Amino acid sequence: MSREDHPHTEAAHEHESHAGQHSHAGQHSHAGQHSHAGQHSHAGQHSHAEQHSHGEQHSHGGMGERGVTRPMELMQHGEHSGHEQSGHEHSGHEHSGHEQSGHGGHGGHAMSDEQRHQMLRMHHKKTLWIYWSLILLAVWLISSPFTFGYLNEELWVDPSGGRGVWFSDQTHTELRAQLMAASDVLSGLVLLVLGWRSLRPNRPVSLWGCCFVGVWLTLAPIVFWAPTAGAYLNDTIIGAWIIALTILIPGMPNMIMYMQMGPDSPPGWTYNPSSWPQRWIMISLAFAGWLVSRYLAAFQLGYIDYVWDPLVGFSQGTKKVLNSSMSHSWPISDGGLGAISYTFEFLMGFMGSSARWRTMPWMVAFFGILVIPLGLAHVILVISQPVLVHHWCALCLLAAAIMLPMIPLQADEVIAMFQHVKQAHRRGDRGGSWWKLFWKGGTAEGCEEDQRSPELVEFAEQPGNVVKASLWGMSFPWTLSGATLAGVALMLTPTFFGIGIQSLAADIGHLGGALIVTVAVIAMGEVVRIGRYLNVLIGLIVAGGVWFTDEASTGYAATATGLAIAAILLSLPRGQVRERYGAWDAYVR
Repeated sequence: MSREDHPHTEAAHEHESHAGQHSHAGQHSHAGQHSHAGQHSHAGQHSHAEQHSHGEQHSHGGMGERGVTRPMELMQHGEHSGHEQSGHEHSGHEHSGHEQSGHGGHGGHAMSDEQRHQMLRMHHKKTLWIYWSLILLAVWLISSPFTFGYLNEELWVDPSGGRGVWFSDQTHTELRAQLMAASDVLSGLVLLVLGWRSLRPNRPVSLWGCCFVGVWLTLAPIVFWAPTAGAYLNDTIIGAWIIALTILIPGMPNMIMYMQMGPDSPPGWTYNPSSWPQRWIMISLAFAGWLVSRYLAAFQLGYIDYVWDPLVGFSQGTKKVLNSSMSHSWPISDGGLGAISYTFEFLMGFMGSSARWRTMPWMVAFFGILVIPLGLAHVILVISQPVLVHHWCALCLLAAAIMLPMIPLQADEVIAMFQHVKQAHRRGDRGGSWWKLFWKGGTAEGCEEDQRSPELVEFAEQPGNVVKASLWGMSFPWTLSGATLAGVALMLTPTFFGIGIQSLAADIGHLGGALIVTVAVIAMGEVVRIGRYLNVLIGLIVAGGVWFTDEASTGYAATATGLAIAAILLSLPRGQVRERYGAWDAYVR
């Protein structure tokens, strides 16, 4: 997954580059290139395999070829590094010419339909193990209800807090067990049929069908309130694996048939927001959120009877929040809903490659919706707990703290995607159709090579470089950092002054402080820096409103007002902006 969004695009990219160097594309067949790879010297004419290695060396922030096992990828990386010094000395301007000719629409010859079909068939052969794995997982699913005792009454549990399910007062335990068993058997049968069909190339509908089986398996234990922990664990893990095997490891089905090759970085940007280091931190945060939310869901679903809470204790905090009327107002476990969200965010972090802002606008848009508006709603619901429930939940706050930085970290990729779609429409790419551009992307006109992002495969040797690259686009001015601290202090002020948590005065401190923190952290994302001005409005409401509450002492009101004014003043300066964002620079204010 070095440059392109599709499994075979790395080879396809090289195929285009090869076609640009030779007058006749048929002079070297794919098989012939590999059979003669050892006969060409590095100083002489490049074989297909050598071009592949040469491309990998210059694919910054990449993760290797889709579907190739990790040992093979590392072996290839080692072999390529052996020629690195001589390759750089030899190629010089020649390599730049290869790259230019390899990007469709920039001096090279675009691949023909037959060449694309050939690459499709070749990649299918290389990843045939994936489609057999789907068949094996189908058999596993069909046997799961009987292996793991879905219908064993001794293993059944009921949701926590004596709550009913699906807006009823009843637990419907037997029905839930039967639904889970039927779901796994039917899902397994569907996967078996579609997996068998996928053994032949050019079956994108079957592969997408398998993917949606994985999506359903992720949802089913939450929707059906799975009465056994084994059913929950089995479906969520198998579901994630199926999604990975259908659209992540091999890449998007049949994307080679229409995607446009080209450089990775957006026009006018100083970095690539879709590079693997940029996505590495999102994947890590999503996985952490998945673990936390799954732990909370396990309590609500009845699998465990205790949740660790170092802040206020389980009985006095977490238990009352997770079993509150606000939580029970949902037809499903809200902790489980969070786990579903984080699962998809974790998996979508792997989708596509370092040009997906251009080649997969639809995916970036859906990922952005999942992270930004839905993530913001999650954060606001959590910080509203002391106001609506009048209790704190330590791990709920942790889940919100994990989600909060994901919002500014994802915003830049969404901006790059919107910029590209707008510019591609203006150029007339895909006939100027917004619909086609949204689903297929446009050309790489004006894009630049990503020579800045470090290789993710070298993380173990250079972890600091990868971590720094993962934070490009997000800076931490002392003013916004100070506003964040002011918001945290405001949240703690009611407790310090002994203001009751159920009072309006405490609500103003808790909610106002949390909102100030939320705005300040999001505004650390440079593309959304202008959003910091929301803290002016929040600060004014806090500074004025706290004086009109009966419960606020003079000391508390004065302290809250001082902190609110400090947050306002610290939110006025823009602070340092380190990166450039093309046409979006005009909005970074």
